Amino acid sequence: MPPLPQPPDLCGGAVGQIAYPSANPFEIHHILRKLDHAKPQEMFGWLVTPEVPAGKETPCVVCCHGSLGWRGHHHEYMVRWLEAGMAVFRVHSFDARNVKSTVEDQLAVTHAMLLADAYQALRMLGSHPAIDSTRIGISGWSLGGSVALYAAWEPVAEALAPEGERFAAHLPIYPAAHLRPEVPRWTGAPIRILHGADDDYTPVSFVEEFAEELRAHNVPIELITYPGGHHSFDSIEPLTWLPDAIRLGRRSTTIDAAGDMFVVSRAGERHSLNEPRERQAGFAAAKNVGAHIGGSWEARKTVFDDATRFFREHLLP
Repeated sequence: MPPLPQPPDLCGGAVGQIAYPSANPFEIHHILRKLDHAKPQEMFGWLVTPEVPAGKETPCVVCCHGSLGWRGHHHEYMVRWLEAGMAVFRVHSFDARNVKSTVEDQLAVTHAMLLADAYQALRMLGSHPAIDSTRIGISGWSLGGSVALYAAWEPVAEALAPEGERFAAHLPIYPAAHLRPEVPRWTGAPIRILHGADDDYTPVSFVEEFAEELRAHNVPIELITYPGGHHSFDSIEPLTWLPDAIRLGRRSTTIDAAGDMFVVSRAGERHSLNEPRERQAGFAAAKNVGAHIGGSWEARKTVFDDATRFFREHLLP
């Protein structure tokens, strides 16, 4: 039996706000090795379905927000997906935990917590009479983009959904792709990453390197970059400098076969990053703060079509 509580029975076909149980694993280390000790979390999300004939099952996209929470441009994607005939389930990971932003405190709500929220949403939606359980994809922006990316790593999927539920397609949008698992097992679902070429918050170089690694293991992954695009290039906000934003540094984080997370310093020393105090020490030592966010009108001309085309290809019959 999975350590997380069973999702609620949705045989009544509830549409709108849906509450369901999740958990608070601090890091992927805790998902892999200590999930049964993770504090339970009451979670909720909003399900919106397209206009389809009564009784027809539809595909669905589970949506995960970034470090600033839900923003206007996220919903522009959702409208496109609804118009294409797909339902969307918007996960409220911050609201459920009474957090507004993690831009300056990446430990308040972590990507591991969002991974638990997303997989519990997948398990819950799998029993919804309006949703086709075999055609549920996942997308996310920034922090949520990392969730959409690493949800395709099979050890995480096995821990969070031991009964075999898997996402059918993954669309990470400007994710932090700095985690490097030593175990090269992936679910096999297609991945398309959308990323700004000039992003200094979650640099595209991490994504390019990671995509090459995954292709070497026959993972169907595609990367589309947008020239001149910074972080949140799909928004309509002016380019802004956030002096206190915690950005990625130059070093990747390894997840070894035992589920331990670490970074190797320039001196060749291994520093563990499993626990909060270790992560805090890592942030203090790296001092990686300050990044740009803001929209690109040129990129916006194509990014919504690129995103919708991907889900049309992999979720619609």
